[in-house]
Amino acid sequence: MEANLDPLLPLFERERAAGHALALGVLVRTEGSTYRKPGALILIARNGDYAGLISGGCLEGDLREHARAVIDSGTARTVNYDTRGADDLVWGLGLGCEGVMQILLLRADPANGWQPLTHLAAALAARDATAIAVVVESSRADLPPGSLELPANARSAGGSRAPATPAVQAALARASAQGQTCWVEESSANVFVLPLSLPPRVLLLGAGPDTVPVVDFAARLNWKMTLVDHRAAYAVAGHFPRAEQVLLVRPEELSAALDLNGFCAALVMSHHLPSDLLYLRALAASSIGYVGLLGPAARRERLLADLGADAQPLRGRLHAPVGLTLGGRSPESVALAIVAQVHAFIFSVL
Repeated sequence: MEANLDPLLPLFERERAAGHALALGVLVRTEGSTYRKPGALILIARNGDYAGLISGGCLEGDLREHARAVIDSGTARTVNYDTRGADDLVWGLGLGCEGVMQILLLRADPANGWQPLTHLAAALAARDATAIAVVVESSRADLPPGSLELPANARSAGGSRAPATPAVQAALARASAQGQTCWVEESSANVFVLPLSLPPRVLLLGAGPDTVPVVDFAARLNWKMTLVDHRAAYAVAGHFPRAEQVLLVRPEELSAALDLNGFCAALVMSHHLPSDLLYLRALAASSIGYVGLLGPAARRERLLADLGADAQPLRGRLHAPVGLTLGGRSPESVALAIVAQVHAFIFSVL
């Protein structure tokens, strides 16, 4: 799943506030080696500013010219890039990526309520799973490429609509639930369905100085970080400007203060043995799939022994010592090792 909206939002809000139309690019097909996979998004303003990447920056310049034409005409356009062998050199790009990408560009503007961006942005803010469907190929004059089908609660917005057939509606529901792109091939149109990618929510228990680079690395990956500490000197939001929230909570009150099952991973980094014991006890009773514990193996074994029977539910979920073996002893090196391991876990289950 590739439909990550967060990087697009600043440009979207800027252009919407100014009343300007935008071109939304959707990567719908790939073949061979490509930088991104189907579902990836790019947003392009008429002045050439763009947000999101389809390639490593190699194709975006050319794509901006196509986007300007789509913004001016209102007619969706499919753009194909073949970076295999001689064709790549003919274009003068010389990428050597050995892949094929098909990108659909459609206009989002005041007339159609800036859809599907408005719907996706609202769902992201509410953390609601959703999906959109867009016509890529069509033989019907009344159903041109770029026509949209949104979930029922968004259908009141303007713009061309794809047919609300049972197959399309079923694909929207399936994509929302499973987080996977798919195609619906109908007699008169081929429809691409893509889900919104909701950013992972990660719980960090302990807000000491060594957690600052963990939050910084995680923010680069668009994770939503919640920090908890029982020490007022540590639980300071100003120390973590890129965290979603920083909470002053006693370890024994953790389960009451937060819905732990809303997180996909938790990191225990308080450097305080009694607190870590209480944190692990609460996490053992949750459904969080990844639990990381900072510290050596001897510390882990002491905590597990103290947990007694409560340690059993952590089996298979506890990663201790936390982090991949990357080398380096600095806080930044340790943070990189931790974030890398959590990243591998998150994307192994998506």
